[in-house]
Amino acid sequence: MLATIMRAPGDVRCEEVAEPTIQKPTDAIIKLSASCICGSDLWPYRGLNEVNEPRAMGHEYCGIVVEVGSAVKTVRPGQFVVGSFCLSDNTCPHCRFGFQSSCEQREFMSGAQAPFARVPLADGTLVATSALPADDLIPSLLAVSDVLGTGWYAADAAGVQEGSTAVVVGDGAVGLMGVLAARQMGAARIIAMSRHKSRQDLALEFGATDIVSERGEHGVARIKELTGGVGADSVLECVGTQESMGQAVDCARPGGKIGFVGVPHGVTFDGQQLFFQQKSLLGGPAPVRRYLPYLMDLVLDRTINPGKVFDLQIPLEDVAEGYRAMDERRAIKALLRV
Repeated sequence: MLATIMRAPGDVRCEEVAEPTIQKPTDAIIKLSASCICGSDLWPYRGLNEVNEPRAMGHEYCGIVVEVGSAVKTVRPGQFVVGSFCLSDNTCPHCRFGFQSSCEQREFMSGAQAPFARVPLADGTLVATSALPADDLIPSLLAVSDVLGTGWYAADAAGVQEGSTAVVVGDGAVGLMGVLAARQMGAARIIAMSRHKSRQDLALEFGATDIVSERGEHGVARIKELTGGVGADSVLECVGTQESMGQAVDCARPGGKIGFVGVPHGVTFDGQQLFFQQKSLLGGPAPVRRYLPYLMDLVLDRTINPGKVFDLQIPLEDVAEGYRAMDERRAIKALLRV
């Protein structure tokens, strides 16, 4: 089968590889209904994460189960499933506490930019629908696997609640999903920080009430102006750079919460500043498995349509163009037709 392999920064290819097979009794093999490129895939593509050997790419997935290992009990061949990018047993103490992304058996999904994928820890990772979903729902169900679940976690970690004011730092796919999540959680005011018209438009469609195009100190000043000098109750940090994290912390009010889900690159904190500003920080890899059943239901009953974040759809064979388009900000998120 053809699959996406990253051989070096900037070098992504669609190559012939062997189809996946059951390796452990807890595995499942799925036939993907669609795949996509994640913003986090751009870190190694840009050379900001090391690529020491060819790497099978792709960690967002949904599709039809075709085979299961002998120990798998909760899913069966023929079912449509969605899984988290963090693989978990869903039974360890951390899983039961709602942090499946810190499972004692945690693995990270890979190789999903392909027609077939192996999913370890299938019982704890995959959630099946009661029936095969309509084709037009596939992009949104694919989004649940990571980008929506991550944006949802950012809002949850930031303590977004009914009537609150939320600021979203970052206008990539995760940031836009954070806007959608904050709206679903009842935030009265959602301020999206974005400089790009197409992303601003989508943020407004997902529920943003205000757009702030300024960054850094000027962006913080604009947030303070919009909030009467108070700052935001909740801030969603969806980038992972020093500038974005500093902006997020400074936008929050005393006692406010920052949910940070952008993978940190070069981010450091001033402990004394945090001490006197009295702001809470919670982040890390999103425990998507915690949210999967609820978010899948929101998609299946058409309450939300996160699939709109895919503004480029291309065949798997053209995956290199998908990476280029996202790297050059010509696309928010590329869906790969498999």
